[in-house]
Amino acid sequence: MEEAVAVGKVKVERPDTVGTKVWREVVSWFWVILAFLFIEGSLVQARVIPSASMERTVLIGDHLIVSRFGYDAGIPFTDYHVPLWREPKRQQIIVFRAPLPGTPDFIKRCIGLPGDTIEIKKGVVYVGGNALDEPYRHEPPNPTENRAAIKVPPGEYFMMGDNRENSYDSRFWGFVPRANIIGTPVIIYMSIDAPEEVWNPGHVTERFETYLNAVIHPGEVRWRRLFHTF
Repeated sequence: MEEAVAVGKVKVERPDTVGTKVWREVVSWFWVILAFLFIEGSLVQARVIPSASMERTVLIGDHLIVSRFGYDAGIPFTDYHVPLWREPKRQQIIVFRAPLPGTPDFIKRCIGLPGDTIEIKKGVVYVGGNALDEPYRHEPPNPTENRAAIKVPPGEYFMMGDNRENSYDSRFWGFVPRANIIGTPVIIYMSIDAPEEVWNPGHVTERFETYLNAVIHPGEVRWRRLFHTF
């Protein structure tokens, strides 16, 4: 017990009451939650890849840190958000809210910017009449794929997956509004080789079992992909 001398008398510090301890705990957790909401809502988010639409660039089971800084800010677990000052660049990988209601967020590559004219001839993408160099593609261009030229409207973007033969993207559902942009991936912090359905929403038990299995069988982890940056 600490003692303090005040005006010739011994001052004994009293132990905290239960109420004081509870209040301090509440204040501590308040700041932790506030920091989490700020980070999750405006700086970074953790995401996991549930589909093969971006292979070879990202694989099913890749766990990503996505930077929202400058792209989007909002309140986690709500629909409230505001777009910020940064704009996607051509061929940049982008995470965005799917334009289809009830669909999880998508990750695709930004192919067309506002004002671009996009055309596909024999599987090759042309932007403004010039063939786009795409070394990241999963397979060579499909010579049977052709799409007439379209112009990307102001404030919208044309997105495509790197795995063109297995990607549900702007070729099917149209353009992505700027307000739907969430951010861009910066690093893979974990990668686990597991079936696609494990990573889909609602499969909590299967996902927990997958993580447990990765601990017991480390070979399920794709160690070479860890800390890969974009």
